[in-house]
Amino acid sequence: MSVTTETGSTTFTSLNPATGDVVGEHPVHDASAVSDAVERARAAAAWWGGLGFKERRVRLLNFKSALARNLNEMARVIHQETGKPVGDAVFEAVGAINLIDWAARNAGKVLGPRSVFPGLLAINQKAILEYHPLGVVGVIGPWNYPIYTPMGSIAFSLAAGNTVVFKPSEFTPGVGVLLGELMAEAVPEHPVLQVVTGYGETGAALCQAGVNKVAFTGSGPTAKRVMAACAETLTPIVAECGGKDAFIVAADADLDAAAASALWGGMSNAGQTCTGVERIYVVESVYDDFLAKLTERARELKAGYEEEGASYGPITMPRQLDIIERHINDALASGGKAVVGGPESVRRPFVDPVVLVDVPETSAAICEETFGPTITVSKVKNVDEAVELANATDYGLASTIFSRSRSAIEVARRLRTGMTSINAALAFALIPGLPFGGVGESGFGRIHGADGLREFARPKAITRQRFKSPLDTTTFTRTEKEVEQIVNLMKKLHGKTYR
Repeated sequence: MSVTTETGSTTFTSLNPATGDVVGEHPVHDASAVSDAVERARAAAAWWGGLGFKERRVRLLNFKSALARNLNEMARVIHQETGKPVGDAVFEAVGAINLIDWAARNAGKVLGPRSVFPGLLAINQKAILEYHPLGVVGVIGPWNYPIYTPMGSIAFSLAAGNTVVFKPSEFTPGVGVLLGELMAEAVPEHPVLQVVTGYGETGAALCQAGVNKVAFTGSGPTAKRVMAACAETLTPIVAECGGKDAFIVAADADLDAAAASALWGGMSNAGQTCTGVERIYVVESVYDDFLAKLTERARELKAGYEEEGASYGPITMPRQLDIIERHINDALASGGKAVVGGPESVRRPFVDPVVLVDVPETSAAICEETFGPTITVSKVKNVDEAVELANATDYGLASTIFSRSRSAIEVARRLRTGMTSINAALAFALIPGLPFGGVGESGFGRIHGADGLREFARPKAITRQRFKSPLDTTTFTRTEKEVEQIVNLMKKLHGKTYR
């Protein structure tokens, strides 16, 4: 809800999705305010980029320390704005701390100058590759993991020498504001991390405010609108969008571990996870046993806010409830069955676990991202069929396979996703050194790891002549003899037949 104050400025309130209580009130930053923030960030970028990796490392580690000291407060704000259990909020913030730590400690090694072999034709040259900051990065964050997910862009952008203007989701603005305050405490000299709050218009203004790159996390349709806005100024973008992630259970899998992992991957955070498990494909020889173990565990879970025994919280974004309800009803109408829960599981704003079987592959529950605590379980002849069905989607974010076989790594390579975990769902998200991102409708570009650092830097190639080349090939004074020598050299080096 937006209100206009006596001074004419507009504010909006963030609400607790479980109770409807007001959590906080924040300004709606208009295009002028966003532009001012970007200009301040650009001025700060000259200082921040000039510090060098060592000095930035110290300041980012102090930012990490400030977040660790305020971990309980951060978890409280996350809990109130998303409704997720405090323990889950703590775990999310811990993940963000680890991202800051990795980016700060590894930026110099990944992005610092290094020599490149120049090749025989340019043996007289010294070749250097280094990475320079882009300038100002605009980060548009999501509401489902309001600190962990944007930190993959914020920390890596900062470590690469950029300053950041962060626009958190309108559902979780308080998390972003607290992050900005903690950064100001750790780096008081200049505003290297600024936060602008508001609705979609604020995010659109950030895309058009002259930032050097936009890092966006959200739905595919919204990503396309962000890209269109960025296209007007040729502003590059890294997009992390949704998924319809598959979980494969092979005949030789540890079924107890697979059931526990699939349930966590599908139901944690009320299923509001871009890399969460939504489709399970089980080889027919173990289908019944796996389904029995999964449903037994699923029946023990219940949604709630602060009630004793609640496994996860509410659906944070109210309109998502309509999508969840539609997917359940469509699955049942098209011949599927609910072996756990059903339409009655939707208790707005909560959704209790739903496990669907015999759902056609053309159903919305299979084809579209649900983003709720529902999973489909399908029987397949073998792992090959499971891979084929898993890949039969426009999404390509993450996937999981459970198998004791060494060949599981080959199955992982065949899955058309940016990330695959074997025998543990979402394990890649725990490792800051691995790149995070997808293909197709799941987006492009990478955050985390060395690829994430390079995402927010521009490569710079430098050569320096060490001595004059015996073959003067790059002036108008070269002779026919020198050309003949080059031809003979190429024949010797590259003219052989390869087998």
